[in-house]
Amino acid sequence: MGGPKNGRFLSTESNKIDEPFKVEEAETVNVPPPPSEKLLVLGGNGFVGSHICREALNRGLAVASLSRSGGSSLHDSWAKNVTWHKGNLLSSDSWKEALDGVTSVISCIGGFGSNSYMYKINGTANINAIRAAGDKGVKRFVYISAADFGLANYLLKGYYEGKRAAETELLTKFPYGGGLCDSLALASNNMKLSSSSSYGPLPFKDFAFSIAGVILRPGFIHGTRTVGSMKLPLGVIGSPLEM
Repeated sequence: MGGPKNGRFLSTESNKIDEPFKVEEAETVNVPPPPSEKLLVLGGNGFVGSHICREALNRGLAVASLSRSGGSSLHDSWAKNVTWHKGNLLSSDSWKEALDGVTSVISCIGGFGSNSYMYKINGTANINAIRAAGDKGVKRFVYISAADFGLANYLLKGYYEGKRAAETELLTKFPYGGGLCDSLALASNNMKLSSSSSYGPLPFKDFAFSIAGVILRPGFIHGTRTVGSMKLPLGVIGSPLEM
């Protein structure tokens, strides 16, 4: 076979001149890049956690959730875009795989009961999560704590002692660029949540995805909570407290 001449190939075996190759243009397909941030919401099927999952999806993040019950009972379309993990923060072997590929964690874990139970759920469970995230190399951790309410701190001693123990662990494990936002700092933000409402001006992206460790201390968060087929109007209690 001879070399190319004027864009055509000359055959040495005959006088036939081959036609030049025709190259067709490939169709351009715009494929959006995968999310650069993966968020794990601890307690993502709860009242506050479900709102955080939805907000994070709206911001283009890949979102996973970890809770003791696993999958969400919500029938909203956005819930299908969340990766649901089942696990118990008090048992490390049941959930650490949920941290694979995660760059940020937001913990909404908390509960009420006896003082020992409240310390375990609000304190120990979150401390385990903070340590595991730090060991895994997670870049950012946001902990939703609670504002001080004077007498309530005494009546719910285990609840607040657990919260503060978790805060101390977070500031130890994620010390660089950490921050604390209490109820006064959030006073201008609308903390009422419902299935149809948004977070208003609460800057989750600014807090959760720009600095290493963040503690949020909101007041009573309320709205309409859906439990199965029932709707609980938490605003009946929340509105007077907000005043």
